[in-house]
Amino acid sequence: MDALAEGRAEALARLTAFLAIPSISTDPAYHGACLEAAEWCAGTLREIGFEARVEPTDGKPMVVARWHLETAGAPRAHVLFYGHYDVQPPDPLEAWTAPPFEAQIVDDDIHGKIIVARGASDDKGQVMTFIEACRAWIAADGTLPVDVTVLLEGEEESGSPSLEPFLRAHGDSLKADIALSCDTGQWDARTPAITAFLRGLAFSEVTLHGPSRDLHSGIYGGPAQNPIRVLGELIAGLHDETGRVTLPGFYDGVRDPSPAQREAWRALNFDGDAFLDEVGLSVPAGETDRSVVEQLWSRPTIEVNGIIGGYTGPGTKTVIPAEASAKFSFRLVPGQEPAKVIDGLHRYIAQRLPADVSVTYRGEGGSPAVGFDTDAPAFRATAQASQRNGARPPSIVGCGASIPIVEAFRTRLGMDALLVGFALEDDKIHAPNEKYNLTSFEKGARSWARILAGLGEANGAA
Repeated sequence: MDALAEGRAEALARLTAFLAIPSISTDPAYHGACLEAAEWCAGTLREIGFEARVEPTDGKPMVVARWHLETAGAPRAHVLFYGHYDVQPPDPLEAWTAPPFEAQIVDDDIHGKIIVARGASDDKGQVMTFIEACRAWIAADGTLPVDVTVLLEGEEESGSPSLEPFLRAHGDSLKADIALSCDTGQWDARTPAITAFLRGLAFSEVTLHGPSRDLHSGIYGGPAQNPIRVLGELIAGLHDETGRVTLPGFYDGVRDPSPAQREAWRALNFDGDAFLDEVGLSVPAGETDRSVVEQLWSRPTIEVNGIIGGYTGPGTKTVIPAEASAKFSFRLVPGQEPAKVIDGLHRYIAQRLPADVSVTYRGEGGSPAVGFDTDAPAFRATAQASQRNGARPPSIVGCGASIPIVEAFRTRLGMDALLVGFALEDDKIHAPNEKYNLTSFEKGARSWARILAGLGEANGAA
């Protein structure tokens, strides 16, 4: 669109101004900056014609904005766009090449010009691709091809504690035909992606209790049961020699990918060796009869995220601890229910606890996996629109991580979601020197402009 090309410099200036706000949601010292970011977003949306307001919550506020066109004919397609204005802390500061909230445009040997700042990719740059697409449509056409509601939250990087209550209170006013989220990435620097599957998540903290107090290992070593040893044995037994999880009923309901899915994944030429090599690893540790991409996109996991027990300070303290704890997380696939998976963990532990050891659990919960119908009209329209004007066709991919908001949209609002983002694996999100390619920013805005048009056309043809 000419409006996007003509406004390129101004769009980059707006993104730079947004990045300058240190909206770190997890640190109370930056609460004021989060309020400033919310007001900035609302003001920017009002500037292009949206009705926008900042809605208070018990935590950081929500930004809700609407562009709805009253028509006498058939109802227009209506989309809900979701993003977040908060960012991760920038620590360690000494690892940054420039102050993290003073955006720098630099030349990169691989990607050309990039913008370096905290939030450049996650999620401010991504949010602005959508807003700039809306700005260009309104500038060029006076309207948008679909009705749009925007929801921007300020606590995504700190667990979204205010989101669920907000959806309960205001969900009816947010309902649309489909939700859009850009908090995802491309397949590679030249190939866009639409995410069709997200693994779910479950978690539990397990504490084993042994003796009534920490014991002197010289006096009690041998006859006294050691909770750390028991915990180690339990963890060691969670997987068999092929990498399969041994919990009772863990794979109930889990389906294998279809031959068509496997063929589509093979066509992506995913390099599992390079994927592991980038983080200093060489041998896949999951199920031995599954490819790396299958392990990530179609298989469930259990991981130990942390172990606590006994003395961990400097030097030596010869104790047998009274208790030991471990934090577990599960990545789930369609067909699994978080409560049943956690129950399987409880049964596994109960069957193996020795005498004089008891167990307690805390911090348990989760959300199921989400799969999308790739034959749905909105999905097909997005895929077709993404490749207009010579653009590469998007790859239909899965995501091994979880995005709880997507499940909340489905359960609370009855909407599926389209996940279309323009981040790259090397954007260093959550790390020092986070970056966003200027090509990602500019092509992302063009892609959203085409997708909005495609969704409007699909509604007209329905």
